[in-house]
Amino acid sequence: MNNKRVLLTGVSGFLGLHTAIQLLEKGYTVIGTLRNLERAGAIKAIIEKHTSNAQNISFVEADLKSTDVWFQLTENIDFIQHIASPFPRVLPKKEEELIEPAKSGTLNILKAASANGVKRVVITSSLASVMYGKTKNELASTLNENNWTDENNKKDTTPYIRSKTIAEKSAWKFIQKDRSGLELTTVLPGAILGPVLEDDFGTSANIVIKLMDGSTPALPKIGFDIVDVRSVADLLIRAMELPQAKNQRYIASSGYLTFKDIAAILKLHNPDRKIPSKELPDIFVKLLSNFDTALKPILIDLRIKRKIDTSKAINELQWKPLSLEEAVLSCAKSISELGIIK
Repeated sequence: MNNKRVLLTGVSGFLGLHTAIQLLEKGYTVIGTLRNLERAGAIKAIIEKHTSNAQNISFVEADLKSTDVWFQLTENIDFIQHIASPFPRVLPKKEEELIEPAKSGTLNILKAASANGVKRVVITSSLASVMYGKTKNELASTLNENNWTDENNKKDTTPYIRSKTIAEKSAWKFIQKDRSGLELTTVLPGAILGPVLEDDFGTSANIVIKLMDGSTPALPKIGFDIVDVRSVADLLIRAMELPQAKNQRYIASSGYLTFKDIAAILKLHNPDRKIPSKELPDIFVKLLSNFDTALKPILIDLRIKRKIDTSKAINELQWKPLSLEEAVLSCAKSISELGIIK
C-alpha cells in the first residue's frame, strides 16, 4: 500500500465513485467531499461492493463556494482530483448560477492547494471546453487539446459549455501566475456512459435511459463523443501519477456515436425492447425541445459532427479506453439491474 493521500471532490457522483474505487484499489488513501455528510454511509456501502480497501476512504462535508474549508482539507494532501462541478438536469434561468460556482470552486481549491504544498491537481473539465464557439470554417477542421471553446460566441455555446470553459481557463490562468510549484493537469471527457453504481446517476446516462424506457419515440440527428466512466477514472489517475502529464490537457473519448448508432447497439442486444430506429425531422426536434428541456442544450449539435483528435492521451499516457459498445451496453445493463428502467 502506498501512503499517498488524495482529496477527491464530488465523490458521490457517477465519475467520482468510479475514480474513488480505482484509487482505493491502487492503495491510495482517499478523502471524498460531499455536499451533505448524510450520504456518507450510503456512498461507503456502494464502494464496499467494488473494493476490499473501502476502509481507506473517509468523507468530509464541503461546498465549492466555501473558501476556508479548502485550506483545512488540503493540509497533508499529495494530490487533488477535482471532479465536482454543477451539472443540473434542467438549466437554471440565470447562467451565472452555473458559471460562478464552477469558476470560484476551482479557484478556491487551487489557492488552497498552492498554499499547502499539494503536488498536483487534476481537474475534470470537459470536451465542451475545446469544441464549441466555432465558425463554420473551424468546424471543418479536426480539433485537439490546443483548441479552446470561444465562450463569447453565444450562438454555438450553452451556459453549461461556457461554465466548463470559463472554469478551466481560470485554472490555467492561476497556474501561470502561481509560484508554489503546484502542477495542474486537466482531463476533458465527452459524454460519459458505462456502469451506473446507484440510482443517483450521471446526466449522460439519460441518453441510454431515454432510448430504453419508451420515452423517446424517434431519434434526433445528433451525436456525441462518448467514453466509458471506468476509462475516464483510469485517465484521471494516469494524469495524476505520470510525470509527463504535468501541466497538460487530455481529451477523453472512445469515439463518436449518433443517437441512431446508440439505439442500434441497444436494439441488437435487447431485441425484446421497444427501442426507436427512425430519425426525427429537425423541425420536430426543435419543437420537442420546448417540452423536453434535456434536448435544449444539445440542439446546437443538430446535424453537426465536431471532429476530435483523441490520440494524445493514448500516445503520451498509454491510455487504453474501453470500446464504445462496452460503454453503451454496460450502462444499459446497470440501469436495468438497478431498476432505473423497468
